[in-house]
Amino acid sequence: MRLAILLLPSLIVLVCVGLTAAIAVTVQERSIRTATGERVQEVATTLAQLSQVREALQRAEADGTNAGRERATAELQPLAEVLEHAAGVDFVVITDAMGIRITHPTASERGKEVSTDNAAVLAGEEFLGTEIGTLGPTLRAKVPVRDTRDEVIGTLSVGILESHISAEHDEALAQLLPWALGALLLGTLASSLLATAFERRFRRLDEAAREHERLRRTATALREQSHEFNTRLHVIHGLVSHGDTREALTYIDGVAPVLTGETDETLDGQPLLRATVEALRAELGALGSQLETDIDLTDEIDEEVLLVISNLCRNAGEAGASLVRCALRQEGSRRESSRLRGVVEDDGPGVDPREAERIFASGYTSKPDPTGTGRGLGLDLVRRTVGARGGAVELSGSALGGARFAFEMEVGR
Repeated sequence: MRLAILLLPSLIVLVCVGLTAAIAVTVQERSIRTATGERVQEVATTLAQLSQVREALQRAEADGTNAGRERATAELQPLAEVLEHAAGVDFVVITDAMGIRITHPTASERGKEVSTDNAAVLAGEEFLGTEIGTLGPTLRAKVPVRDTRDEVIGTLSVGILESHISAEHDEALAQLLPWALGALLLGTLASSLLATAFERRFRRLDEAAREHERLRRTATALREQSHEFNTRLHVIHGLVSHGDTREALTYIDGVAPVLTGETDETLDGQPLLRATVEALRAELGALGSQLETDIDLTDEIDEEVLLVISNLCRNAGEAGASLVRCALRQEGSRRESSRLRGVVEDDGPGVDPREAERIFASGYTSKPDPTGTGRGLGLDLVRRTVGARGGAVELSGSALGGARFAFEMEVGR
């Protein structure tokens, strides 16, 4: 169906131009034939009414001998030749009442009986059509020649060779053909542009469909994980609420073995931040990375700030950095007006400048996704979290040789 839609514009153009050209050729042929018929009919009728023609035929009829016909030929043949050239016809044949030619383009045919049937014309009827004579197939008009008493005393035939009509049609067709080809070329070009636009639209729709499917799988996985996580939290809450602390720790370690890192004594006033840094140090250590921190805070920070730090540090370790530095400063004395400024940089491979614009997009990742549930959500989440707190995040090169992410945001609301 998609291929049919792409080819449909070109097919429509081809059919339309073909039909138009065929109709134009047919109309042109009929127009030429009609105009030719009208021309020979008019020439024959006009010539049959000339007094010179009538008088010459009357004298030949009164004489009744070959000599009388020869005198009529000598008088009318020059007139016939002048009319042939002037009117653009191939022959003007005048016969007497016996059907004997008085004039003819070929001298040897003069004085002979015509080769076609003239009975209807001698009976007073007119004829317009194609007949085969001594010169070949011709479109001819035949009219009777009448005397002053309205009696038929001869016939007058004017014709044009069918080969000349075909040549005229071919000439007209040669003039029409460039226009038809031009229309076909322009139509094909326009249809190609339209097909290209359709193809681009299809690609965007395909991409949107893939993104939708990826998000659907991710949402499904997150719902399942959330349900499982809530169930485990209820178990842990039940154990802790009944004083079974050791069993709770054992249960947690069984569900998700906890990597323990070095304890940072400088963060005693920030228990949530301290736990996060220790967990990050352990995670990065498992990846072969070392985490260095430089944190100076006066207020306790919330989970959204920890989410930003965790994602940036974890991405640096997963990218292959051996050293990750995290700096966090609080500016301002009042919590309502103070802001956080942070930097996470590493000595890893960095970010390709060509990908810098896309790296914060939802779903973008340079890492494989074997699960099919979607990756590339971390930096998009960082960007949205920082933006929601009235801040921004910027990517640049680090003095360590890798990537440097700098962000600033409100401390809390």
